Amino acid sequence: MTSPLTPPPPPHGRPSHTPPPGESAQPSQSDRPEPADRAHEAHEAHGAQDARAAQDAQAPVWQAPTGGATRSLYGQDGPGMKTELREAAAVTVAVALGGVLLGLLWLWLAPRVPLVGELTDNSWVVYLKDSEGEQAVGVDGTFTLLALALGALSAVVVFLLRKRGGVPLVVALCVGGLLGSVLAWRLGLWLGPEHDVIAHAKAVGKGVTFSAPMKLGAKGALLAWPLAALVVHLALTALFGPRDPDPYGYDHLPPK
Repeated sequence: MTSPLTPPPPPHGRPSHTPPPGESAQPSQSDRPEPADRAHEAHEAHGAQDARAAQDAQAPVWQAPTGGATRSLYGQDGPGMKTELREAAAVTVAVALGGVLLGLLWLWLAPRVPLVGELTDNSWVVYLKDSEGEQAVGVDGTFTLLALALGALSAVVVFLLRKRGGVPLVVALCVGGLLGSVLAWRLGLWLGPEHDVIAHAKAVGKGVTFSAPMKLGAKGALLAWPLAALVVHLALTALFGPRDPDPYGYDHLPPK
């Protein structure tokens, strides 16, 4: 004969109790958690909450907020771009009007190209008084140097007024500088000596020296202002402009 099989003892050494039919299963006094067990479970739950709070505090700073915070943060891009465009338009107009100063300085400082008129066979002929002179090259060089100086000056002024920079502002500097150069060139031609050299030779007389009209031989000089403004502004922004925060939070790491 074999011995009857006995069920294994319940875990934790507690006897199993199966209620008879018709009786509801009520937890016995021995099955209820002891006060020490409840205190241990509460301590574990509190420790888990502290761990989650510490993990949330160490979350990367580049994580975007959720809900309404995201809408309020990114909703400012529209008005900001409109403000930058208005400032860029004002900078374009102001820099372009600086071409008046460039034109007057060019007209005042540029060397004059001397011409002489002669009457030959009842017809007037105008020729250079000094055929080996470099006055024509000096006219282009003066315009280029003045444009470079004004381009650098305009970049410094714009940077001091608005150090944050931005693509619209740089584009405004370049466009305004190009418009200012064209304005200065046309102003110098308009206010300079007379363009009809034959009529001018007849007016001053035979063998009398007079100045040739203003002329910009190297049209590439018109790009001197925008290029100088672009380079100087970018250099100032790189050296002294505000720094954007590191999106990965490495700026806040303690030094080693």
